[in-house]
Amino acid sequence: MGVGAFVEPFVVVFLLFGGTWINRDFDGPSTRPGRWTQDRESAVSRDDSPDSISSGSSGAVEEDTLLGDSPTRSASPSLLVDQESKWRKRHIGLFGLKHQISTPNTRVFQGRLLSRLLQKLPFLVECWYWALVYWIYQLGRAFSALTLKDTTVDVARNHALQVIHLEQKLHIFWELPIQHFFLKHPFLLTWINRIYSFIHIPGTILFLVWLYYYTTTRNRLEERQSSKKFGEVSGSPAGPGLYQARRRTMAVCNLLAFIVFTLWPCMPPRLLSDKHVKGPVGDEARSYGFVDTVHGKGGESSVWTQNKFCNQYAAMPSLHFGYSLMIGLTVVLVPLPPHHRRSMAIKLPYIPSIRLPSWRRLLCVIIGMLYPLTILIAIIATANHFILDAVAGAIVCGLGWWGNSVLLNLLPIEDCFLWCLRIHKPEPRTIDVLEGDFDENGQWVVGKGVVV
Repeated sequence: MGVGAFVEPFVVVFLLFGGTWINRDFDGPSTRPGRWTQDRESAVSRDDSPDSISSGSSGAVEEDTLLGDSPTRSASPSLLVDQESKWRKRHIGLFGLKHQISTPNTRVFQGRLLSRLLQKLPFLVECWYWALVYWIYQLGRAFSALTLKDTTVDVARNHALQVIHLEQKLHIFWELPIQHFFLKHPFLLTWINRIYSFIHIPGTILFLVWLYYYTTTRNRLEERQSSKKFGEVSGSPAGPGLYQARRRTMAVCNLLAFIVFTLWPCMPPRLLSDKHVKGPVGDEARSYGFVDTVHGKGGESSVWTQNKFCNQYAAMPSLHFGYSLMIGLTVVLVPLPPHHRRSMAIKLPYIPSIRLPSWRRLLCVIIGMLYPLTILIAIIATANHFILDAVAGAIVCGLGWWGNSVLLNLLPIEDCFLWCLRIHKPEPRTIDVLEGDFDENGQWVVGKGVVV
């Protein structure tokens, strides 16, 4: 690993702090009472051209009401702390059952130094969420790795052979031909190793930075930017709710993956070629001839994939593919503002004109399809995952996408935690571009159930 042991963590820190700087709040909360309400009303009442249509609310997924609030209460953060209620209402629920509880209202601390710093640099909160989810997952993997027994390794090997047998029955055991192709092309193999080792974590962070910028930063009413008029909203009409749903989706994916590989450890193909395993099981495992291209001689191993705290028997499911699929689907389906959705007409002689989606939508489709496909090829060509591992990763992604709102039940705990720290988490100061609403999964719905 050498230099990579320092460079790779530096890249992650650079992306997180870069995202914090890009998504900083230039103006912060209004200092004049009522200014936010006046700006909001004036923005909504302006001309209804495609570049300035604004309606709806902030798009936050969480349901939040202050006890004792007046319906006409100004949303300006400049209100006196004494006017804030000490309690807020939160809605929790599971399987259709809902319950309302009261939790501490951290807005009473919005004038404190750290709260104002977070208002200026709101992406610091996202850095905290990412670090929390990532390190809880890694600590879980580390615990599994440190408590491994020889019997667990044998079980993981048997499970890997079971996966191969099932793929053979389904006629999808394509791992060997794919790896052999790349072994015959060293240049391609070098780059596919690098993609596997170095893209997963930085690519995920870069996605979070972009999605936060596009759904939240670009939709701030009072944001002053060189490419944006004051009071203009130019990001995704889904608003902050889309970003928050995807962040929660990743957390649910981590939780489900941890449960699966703890209860059903599975050895990656690259470890089946161990020469020290005796008996018919070892002979069968070596007979397939999988090559560890990443960690072997001339490989491109990463500090994230090779350390004593890394659980080597967590191949099922593949979060490399699960994350990439979630990112790809989000990019393909991300709602675009009206002025970015204008279709293009191609006129050809003797046939009717053909209308294509806007170039931005085409770019979203191309990137959103290529990214998970590239990661899928990388995890198979490097013998780090089976095809069924990717299928399991897709299932985990789907479950996280569909059921991410279950994490909203943890908001009361977050309120109590922030109350103990005397910190108020910044709230997005945005309005939505299109008439509609988003569902609990962050999908933007226009009209009668039409998803954009």
